[in-house]
Amino acid sequence: MTTTQLTPAQQAILAHAVEHTSGKIDWFPDNIKGGARKKVLDGLFNRALITTDGTDWFVAAEGYDALRLPRPGLNKKVTGQFEAHLDQIIANAEGASVATSDHELEAAVTAAEATWVKPRTRENSKQAEVIRMLQRPEGATIGQICTATGWQAHTVRGTFAGAFKKKLGLNIVSDKPQGGERIYRIA
Repeated sequence: MTTTQLTPAQQAILAHAVEHTSGKIDWFPDNIKGGARKKVLDGLFNRALITTDGTDWFVAAEGYDALRLPRPGLNKKVTGQFEAHLDQIIANAEGASVATSDHELEAAVTAAEATWVKPRTRENSKQAEVIRMLQRPEGATIGQICTATGWQAHTVRGTFAGAFKKKLGLNIVSDKPQGGERIYRIA
């Protein structure tokens, strides 16, 4: 059996959760704030040492193993909203006729999949979105692009100069109507 190496911060967070809150992670050392907390949680989650019920984080069975502590009893399962809904769908499918259950199950799966976050691809990236906005006949303003992407204005201008003009060779033109905002387009 291999042992999982934990950083001192990870060790302290997991140990505190196990000892004080029945495995719920709600304490961090004073020096871990803001983005550092997210990085620690991401690191623990990526190594399957913690799990979530959709709202809170809990020490997973592998987290207990990493601490060299016995895993909690199997009857202490925390069921999240998604799992509870999935159990209901399965129970309904088992009790319904085959034709009905297939249709209902497929509709439920489709609805659940629609809520999942889709991974970024080249086609649905922020850069692709900006290019589509610049290809529209009306073009786009810096403000519109900032709103669509969440970028700062200087990031948009830098993307125009670097990625679009230099790397992709796009010809970006702009015009400023009397009393209006500057509008950018791909020529």
